[in-house]
Amino acid sequence: MGEIGQLVRTLKKRLKIQGVTYRELAAAIGLSEASVKRMFAGQRFTLERLVEISNFLGFTLAELAQEAVVTENLVHTLSEAQEAELVSDRKLLLVAICSLNHWSVQDTISTYRITEAECIQRLAQLDRLRLISLLPGNRIRLNVARDFDWRVKGPIRGFFREHGLHDFLDSDFALDDETMSFSHAMLTEAAIAKVLAELRRLRQRFAELHEESLAAPLSRRRGVGMLLAMREWEIGVFSALRR
Repeated sequence: MGEIGQLVRTLKKRLKIQGVTYRELAAAIGLSEASVKRMFAGQRFTLERLVEISNFLGFTLAELAQEAVVTENLVHTLSEAQEAELVSDRKLLLVAICSLNHWSVQDTISTYRITEAECIQRLAQLDRLRLISLLPGNRIRLNVARDFDWRVKGPIRGFFREHGLHDFLDSDFALDDETMSFSHAMLTEAAIAKVLAELRRLRQRFAELHEESLAAPLSRRRGVGMLLAMREWEIGVFSALRR
């Protein structure tokens, strides 16, 4: 595959992973949906257009090109069955989350009620799932791409909605390092696409800050949750009054 083909393939993969349709991309960059489809089918992009699409996805063109080269064999998402396997065993899911956050075996077993043997057994399962490579000395190497995410309607997100969402929102968010806000607006399709692009960039920056924080010892790092959500919506008490 040539360099342009590899880059276009990476763009398509990112659009799919982030759930962005050609229609949404077209609205964001000021083209028709048909023009975007022709552009991808013919692999005919100007440099400016490649930069624009990369930025829309939350990356610079240089970052996207690098990812196109190095992430061919990395895991971008798990299958439905693989996610189901993770949620079927709470300790397996715990070890997976710890591993994705760059915890060592010692970090995990000293923080949670899990033995070293149990932890290593779960790491071997994660190795089989290709999420990690279990190296000599029980060291862990992540095999996930930078844009790795759980499936949109998969078991992991379902597990979070059932067991974590209410717990996360059960707070007044009053501390100095906490925040929760809600806004409502009437937006055009193009404006919605722009907001979605900004949210993707914020999520990417959140991931970058996570990477930067890895240089600090675990004792100086705190688990932080950030929920970003947007959809077409009207509060039910208003909907009930519609004619």
